[in-house]
Amino acid sequence: MHLAYPAVLAALLFCVGLYGVLARRNAILVLMSVELMLNAVNLNLVAFDVWLRDTLHSGQALTLFTIAIAAAEIGIGLAIVLAVYRNRGTSDIDRLRDTAETDDAEKLPDSVGTDTADTDGTEPSPGRADETTGKTKKAEATT
Repeated sequence: MHLAYPAVLAALLFCVGLYGVLARRNAILVLMSVELMLNAVNLNLVAFDVWLRDTLHSGQALTLFTIAIAAAEIGIGLAIVLAVYRNRGTSDIDRLRDTAETDDAEKLPDSVGTDTADTDGTEPSPGRADETTGKTKKAEATT
């Protein structure tokens, strides 16, 4: 068996997976692309194991280990994606960037959101800080 055929196929699979990770916005498609990349690695491990005629079959044993790790990864990844989708209503990766902690919360004054009225006299929604009042107080604090 020529080693070039499975190596080229694995390289193509890996490139398709890498493109999927870099270009996709949906978290489930990104997880599927990571699985493609892992399968390309598994194909290389088995191909080199057969080509080298290893008596211990270490490439195939490592492939089984990689498959087990990939199954655990996809299970945990899908659980996280489903939890985020239930909480946010989307699995778009770009829209999930607002979940990251920022230092802006430390810079805002403590009284942000404690006012009962906006500048136009309307009541703020309960459980949510008033953005317009916070912006004006932040602007006043910087000037």
